This record gives sequence, structure tokens and C-alpha cells, in this order.
Amino acid sequence: MNEDKLHQLVGQFLQDLGGAFSVPLVQIGEKLGLYNSIEKAGPCTSAELATATGLDERYLREWLSAQAASGYVSYDAASHKFSLSDEQAFLLSNTDSPFYLAPAFGAAAAFQHNEPIIRDAFKTGEGIPWGDQTQCLSCAVAQFFRPGYQNHLVQEWLPAVEGMAEKLEKGARVADIGCGHGITTILMAKAFPNSEFVGLDYHEPSILCAREHAAEHKLHNLHFEIACAKDSHGKFDLITIFDCLHDMGDPAGAMKHLKKSLNEEGACMIVEPMAGDSLEENINPVSRLYFCASTMVCVPTSLSQEVGAALGAQAGEKKLREVVMDKAGYKHFRRITETPFNMVLEARP
Repeated sequence: MNEDKLHQLVGQFLQDLGGAFSVPLVQIGEKLGLYNSIEKAGPCTSAELATATGLDERYLREWLSAQAASGYVSYDAASHKFSLSDEQAFLLSNTDSPFYLAPAFGAAAAFQHNEPIIRDAFKTGEGIPWGDQTQCLSCAVAQFFRPGYQNHLVQEWLPAVEGMAEKLEKGARVADIGCGHGITTILMAKAFPNSEFVGLDYHEPSILCAREHAAEHKLHNLHFEIACAKDSHGKFDLITIFDCLHDMGDPAGAMKHLKKSLNEEGACMIVEPMAGDSLEENINPVSRLYFCASTMVCVPTSLSQEVGAALGAQAGEKKLREVVMDKAGYKHFRRITETPFNMVLEARP
């Protein structure tokens, strides 16, 4: 045994355990608005934060100490005051930041709730439908992806589809497949009021939430339907698929059906988790998160459906190209843009 390697591995495990133990604490901070309160108050003691928030000082003192030990909150030993640096606020307080990562801890908590049923699935090989997984999962996943969509979808991704932004400005028909809580559908509908949007998802509770969100925004150029990708009907100028093609049991069959739904000069925009084409390319912090999520959610969801292709969240562009071009028959397929967390692909018949 190499003692240096052992100590290095122990150090990594301690960092990982610290992050795992922090999951409920970050959720408390997010749900009680503590990060926002600290940013608003400026440097403050636990007693001053208790006065500002009306929360119990003793609980706050222990929570702040844990946050300081994690590096999520800054601490000044001379004044005994806690604060948020600009960088910490960008990740934990600024909900409009593309790197607002606080909701990711909610997703981690949801994955933990899935553990008993996923453990059993290892023994049986059976899939687990999305609706049979932990009930907080759809909300957690929606909030996890929201910052990326909010900062990139309208500003960068749609303009990267050749001629699509101009078409949406004039008026186009768009289907948002696997829309979940409708975050992407609503963002597009708000940005392009002359276009018509329909969000489709087979998970009824998600569609009900999407309809509530649309009503809150008072949008009239969109509606939501409970339907699978293969159940979509009508013709569309644009079909969007956000972070869910790999979750489908039959992604090739879905893409083949959607190809028939495209108008002439229409396009599919497929957003998938960033991934290389081999495991060695995906040994990195971002892929680590996606592999874990894929084990706990994506693969079980796909295996529960027809075919059960189980592409996984780290399928990579080469495998997706095979699905879209070789199996579904599209003639054009290319990567049009990317972020550290996503690759954006365009497919045309």
C-alpha cells in the first residue's frame, strides 16, 4: 500500500463526506433565504442575523459555523462576523446566476430518497417509471436545470439554430418535448409572443405544475399536454428536447416520429448533458455528477419504458448521432453551441 496515495484518498473522501453532510444544511439555507439575508445584511454575527431574520440564534450559530467550515460562507475571526464574498453569492444567493448551484443540493437529496428502490433494481434489472420515483424529484430537477436555461436558452441556444430566431420573432409553432414543469416552454413563450408553444410531458403532476406556472405569468401563447414524444401531433417549425432524450425508452423511435412532425425547413434542437464519447473523456467533476444522477434517475427511467435503450446521461455526441441519423433517419446533425454543463445539437430531416 502506498501511504501517500492512501492519505490523498482519505482527504478526497473527507471532502466528499463534507459535501454529502452539507446537503440538508444548504437546503435549509436556500429555503429559509439565509444566503440572501447574509448578503443583504453584510458582515454580521449570528445574533445580528437572528435579529434580521427572526430565526433562532443558536441554530443559526451552528449552521453558520458549518457553512464557514465548508467555505460556503466567509468568517472573520477578529469581529466574529459572517459574510458572503461575491463568488459565494454568485453560487448560493444570486438566483439569476448561470452558476446558481444551491438547487443542486435539492437534487442530491431527491436522489438519496430514491436509494431503496434503485438498490432493489440492481437485483432485478427492472426499470422504475419517473412517476414511481420520489415525489420531490421533478421539482428538484426543474430547479437544478433552471439557471442554465434562464441564462442560455433565449440568449444563445435558439439563435444558434440557423434562421430560427427570426422565424420565432415573426411567428412559429414550437413543441417542447419532455417539458417537465414548463420552465423552458415559458422562457420561450415570453421571449417570442408571436409564436405558439406547446409543452408535452407524460408525467401528469409535472404538467399540472407547468399549467400553474403559465397562469402565473399570464401567457396565452402556450399550452401544456400530457403526452409522450410519440403521441405529439400537428406540424412544427421547431421541436425542442431539453435534457431528456437520454431518459426516453425509445429515443430513436421518438426522433423518427418527431421528424414527421417537422415543417419544411423545420429543425429539432436537442440539449443534452455535456459528455465526451468515452469513459476516459468523462472522468471529470461535471461528468461525475451526471453519472451519479444517471444511475439514480436516468437509466431506471429509460429501462421502465418500451425498448429501454438506457442511453444514460453521458451518452456523448457520437452515440446521439447514431440515434438521430443512423436509426431515426435525419440527414443533418451538428453541435451548434455548448456550455460547461450542456451540449446543444441541431437535427434536420
